[in-house]
Amino acid sequence: MNSAVIEILAPRYQIAWYPWAVQYFFMIALAYASLWLALPGLLGARRWKATARYALLGAMTTAIVAPIALLADLHQPLRFWHFYAYFTPWSWMSIGSLMLPPFVFAIIALAWLVWREPMLAWRTRDDMTGLIARIATLGGWQTPRFAVVALALFAAVMSFAIAIYTGSEVAILKGRPLWNTQWLLPFFAATGFIGAAGLVLVLNRFTGTRDADTDRNMLMVVVAAAVVTALVALAWALEGIFVEDSSVAAAIQSVRHSAEWRSTAIWSLSVGASMTLVSFLLVWRNGARIWGWVIGLVALHLAWMARWNVLMDVQTVQKQTAGYLEYVVGWGSSGWLGVIGTFGLWIALLLVIDMFVPWKQALDGPADAPAEKTDISAKGVPSHG
Repeated sequence: MNSAVIEILAPRYQIAWYPWAVQYFFMIALAYASLWLALPGLLGARRWKATARYALLGAMTTAIVAPIALLADLHQPLRFWHFYAYFTPWSWMSIGSLMLPPFVFAIIALAWLVWREPMLAWRTRDDMTGLIARIATLGGWQTPRFAVVALALFAAVMSFAIAIYTGSEVAILKGRPLWNTQWLLPFFAATGFIGAAGLVLVLNRFTGTRDADTDRNMLMVVVAAAVVTALVALAWALEGIFVEDSSVAAAIQSVRHSAEWRSTAIWSLSVGASMTLVSFLLVWRNGARIWGWVIGLVALHLAWMARWNVLMDVQTVQKQTAGYLEYVVGWGSSGWLGVIGTFGLWIALLLVIDMFVPWKQALDGPADAPAEKTDISAKGVPSHG
């Protein structure tokens, strides 16, 4: 009996998206989810006003840094104008290029309207903060309430559009079953909420005010978002088990023999379950004020790792599911240097705003200390809020 040997050739494609993409998807998720957390306070809910101060700071800073990471991921950033000169209506990337600028500008304008109210009190200062206040406030007129509400609602609409676009531009890719699923959109949104709540917890701890209501609110958001994420992951897995011809089934088949993917799943489940349980216990036992920031760091880690797994680890699976591509993150600008640099830029932006903008006094925050001549040797350096 003649036997035939059939050899299947599977070309080894290199990855297309580098860690810059992870930074963009992470920062933009923090931006739109932080805006959602800020909305109740911006629209008048008194118990959420302190939370809104931190959330708006997080939304504004991440919304500025996210497009910078996106431009870096284009490999040839100066060609970004091609999105507008050669618009492609069937491409989610092209559609997103129209959504992103209004979203970013809306958040910046919203933050300016909210922060200029307490900044009016700084116009009489004779130092650098006074000069910046006189320029930034564009006069001494009072900020109309309806303008804040209208701009907040417009930013919210654009944030929903951004959430849909960022999930769809990945889920539309049929060449990779691990991406081609409708569950990716709610997964990105739910983990974005986890990260945004974690960001507010960290800001609440390290910016000096440490509001107790904010800690409790955000820990409950972490618990709720983690439960939603678990339900999405469960539905995702059940579809792969019971619907044989689905993209999810093909995705599970492509990684079922990978020890690395199993360890990643075990780590994510363990950390996520522990974070959820501890968050609930902290709210129940009134320990949020002491340990809330630790949960915040864990939440940020989970939100970032979720995007790393989806965007980077998926690219190591061969498109024909014939083996795996080994990818080692380099130390150059397309590797860890880009990741660290993005976070460094975001922290620098936070510090600049904290120095020159009275964001803590916004939305009925604590009154600003009066500007006065201070003897540094006797009283220390005066704070800028």
